[in-house]
Amino acid sequence: MFEQNNRGFFAAGNPAQTTTGVVAKTFMASVFLWMTLAMVITAVTAYWFASDQALIGSLVNFETGKMSGLGWFVMLAPLGFVLLMSFGYQKLSPAIMTLLFLAFSVLIGMSLSFILIVYTAASVYKTFAITAGMFGIMAVTGYTTKTDLTKFGSIMFMGLIGVVLAMVVNFFLKSSTLEYLISVIGVLVFTGLTAYDVQKLKRIGSQPLDAVNTRKLAIMGALTLYLDFINLFLFLLRLLGDRK
Repeated sequence: MFEQNNRGFFAAGNPAQTTTGVVAKTFMASVFLWMTLAMVITAVTAYWFASDQALIGSLVNFETGKMSGLGWFVMLAPLGFVLLMSFGYQKLSPAIMTLLFLAFSVLIGMSLSFILIVYTAASVYKTFAITAGMFGIMAVTGYTTKTDLTKFGSIMFMGLIGVVLAMVVNFFLKSSTLEYLISVIGVLVFTGLTAYDVQKLKRIGSQPLDAVNTRKLAIMGALTLYLDFINLFLFLLRLLGDRK
């Protein structure tokens, strides 16, 4: 979806380099601001649903173990939101993109409320802190490195496809060993994708963009990094989380 900018960096001391750097920093600040807002909304929603028996009960019947209609919607709708934002990018207004992104973060919070029931609070907080540290390190790496991570990103994307396929297979096999390997590879993949995506977004932010596209690209960039963080967190939780 995002176009790569292969023009490279300007020579040191060139005024154009300074201007480009300022634009990129402003764009990235907007991306991280939207991502942070979405993370806060997700965390608050997850805690709210997990702490209210009536709300969590609206998603699943614990006596029968069956998902309600709302529960299935919460599970499946986020994918629809991502596809709508991706394929409808050209037609959707910045306001609609923003509303979809915020609604998406609420739905993810509703679905993540279950982890606060399955895992101990201490292990969830510990895993979140570790995820934040890893994400921050890789984000800084992706932003500051002068190495082109395009090929590296392609490898990570192929790894992601492999993880998805392995998860589908393990849905039927129910292998704990395969689940462990999937989690390890998932952590590696999303750690690498974080650096790649940040570099990609930095390049996008360095390009001359109008206000409308800047806002929409910032939302899509925030969505990309948000998904990197959430998936990294979930795979780490499978490895480090203590079940109740």
